[in-house]
This record gives sequence, C-alpha cells and structure tokens, in this order.
Amino acid sequence: MKFLDQAKIYVRSGNGGAGCVSFRREKFIEYGGPDGGDGGKGGDVIIECVDGLNTLIDYRYKQHFKAETGIHGMGRNRTGAHGADVVLKVPVGTQIFEEDNETLIADLTELGQKVLLLKGGNGGFGNAHFKSSVNQAPRRANPGLEGEEKWIWLRLKLIADAGLVGLPNAGKSTFLATVSAAKPKIADYPFTTLHPNLGIVQIDGRSFAMADIPGLIEGAHEGTGLGDRFLGHVERTRVLLHLVDGSGEEDPGEAYRIVRGELEAYGAGLTNKPEIVALSKCDALTDELIAEKAASLEAACGQKPLILSSASGLNVDRALRMIIRAIDRDKEDAANEVPSREQEGWHP
Repeated sequence: MKFLDQAKIYVRSGNGGAGCVSFRREKFIEYGGPDGGDGGKGGDVIIECVDGLNTLIDYRYKQHFKAETGIHGMGRNRTGAHGADVVLKVPVGTQIFEEDNETLIADLTELGQKVLLLKGGNGGFGNAHFKSSVNQAPRRANPGLEGEEKWIWLRLKLIADAGLVGLPNAGKSTFLATVSAAKPKIADYPFTTLHPNLGIVQIDGRSFAMADIPGLIEGAHEGTGLGDRFLGHVERTRVLLHLVDGSGEEDPGEAYRIVRGELEAYGAGLTNKPEIVALSKCDALTDELIAEKAASLEAACGQKPLILSSASGLNVDRALRMIIRAIDRDKEDAANEVPSREQEGWHP
C-alpha cells in the first residue's frame, strides 16, 4: 500500500427535499383539504476515525464526495426520506484543514471519533403545514434548503511514542528494522527512505510505536531535499532518538547541529521533547575513532552519546530501555500537569 499523508478533497452535503402541494381527492369526501407532505432532510458529511488505516491513499483517486438529496414530500401527508450521509473514513492522527491549508477544523486523535463536517439542508414544508382557519386550501410549499460545500485538506500525522531523526543514511531505517517487524527500504545511499515508516517495538514485556521519517539536510525547512513536511509525523511523539552516523566523513558534532537547527526552524515544540543521542554504525569503527567521534558529539549535544550499532546489536536493547523510561517520565509529567485557566473551559 502506498503512503499518502496529505490530500485535498471536495465535500458537499445534500439538499433538502421539496415540500409537496397536494389535496385529498376521495369519493364521498367533499372537502378533503391539503395533504402535501414535507421534504426529507439532505445527507450530512461526516468524518470518522477508524482502525486498520495508516494512509490517506483512498483519497488519491477519488476527490469528490456528495451526500444524497432528501426525497421530496408526497401526497397523503407522506414525508420524504432523509438523504444518505457520506461517511469519510480516515486513520487515527488525521487533521482537517480549510482550503487555505492553515485553518484547523478538527484533529482526530482517538479511535471512533466523529466530526460532523457539513450539515444537510432541511426539507421544505408541504402545503399541509400552511393550512389554517383563514386559509383552508393553501397552494404553496417550500423548496428544500441548499446543502453546504467546501474544499478541505486532510493531513495525516502518525501517532507514535518515539521518533527517529537524523541526517540521511544515518541508520534510522536499519534501527527500525532491527527492533520491530517493519520492513523499510534499506540501502547505502542517501534518501533511501522517501516516506515515513511505523513499527511496533517490544522490550521487557512492554511495547511502543516508533516512527522513522526521511532524513533531514541543511535547509530542509526551506524545502531543500525532501523538505521538513515529514517532521509533522514526529510532532506527537514523546521522545526523539537522534541518530548520528559515526562511519561517515562528516564531523558528528556538525551533523548534530544541522539536524537540531532544522528542528528549531520547524518549531511545534520538537526541541522541547526529551532527546536520546546515539552514535550509530559503530561496528565499522575502531575504539580510537569511536572515542574521538563520541567526544565531538558530546561537545555539541551536551550529553554523553550512546554508542550504537544496529547491525551487530550493540546497545540496541539499552537504547530501547532508555526510550521506555523517557516515555514513562513524559506520561507522568503529563498526568501531573495542572491545566491552565484557558484549558479548563467554562464553568457555571
């Protein structure tokens, strides 16, 4: 299945059905009176968060979604049926934006969450609604109200507990493939990963979700390389594992500063998340080189980096346990956080 994390679609709710002008015509009944029924309500447009989806690829090939029009009213006081709703199914973590791609309408973060996006038009009244002692034979009926329409953007942000960041070819996909059943593309050239990958990691009877995104390069926030659009997939993570390639010719400290600068330029609180820094691909280095590169990285990040090798399994379990502890601390901090006055909402 191809991965698609953004789609623009057109949605339209159904028109209301028209009311009916009708009179009772029956043998032996001289004054039947009006019996025109009301029109049915138009269908709504609903967006629902469902299980089993991790991409918006369904909206790549069909972009127009229209709810049904309500059935018109009929004689004998028969009200028209409501038009069928359109239910758009999206994965957990989907955000809905207006056509300007900036105004947030809804953020779907829980399974089963539903949002009424557009409401269908009400049905029109039939002539039976207008009868009175003054006008006993009304010959008027209302048309149904028009439905609503708009273009919207759907944007998917994966929900994971931990995120992998680093320069291209830093060993992120290899690490994810080592610790989970995910099978990302792995090769020895930059930008092997072209879209985010998600894997479920298990360690010591615990499990958590880990997201791997394409590598960042200098100027990514300005659109260089694959840009920084994929950073949205690690916005919701609780901890970041920052991998720095130890086998490359580039200085590890400089590589760390480049990625850190891109995270700061992107914003969204990424620089405030707990960060575990690791020097990867250390199985290809001598002890002297490891010590030299680790010292350079420590001077840049201000913490002792983890010596890591996904190929040989060096310190892989230790890294996972550090991630588990960081996730637990973040959950504890979130539980103890006192909500602000704005978050508490209105109270009578």
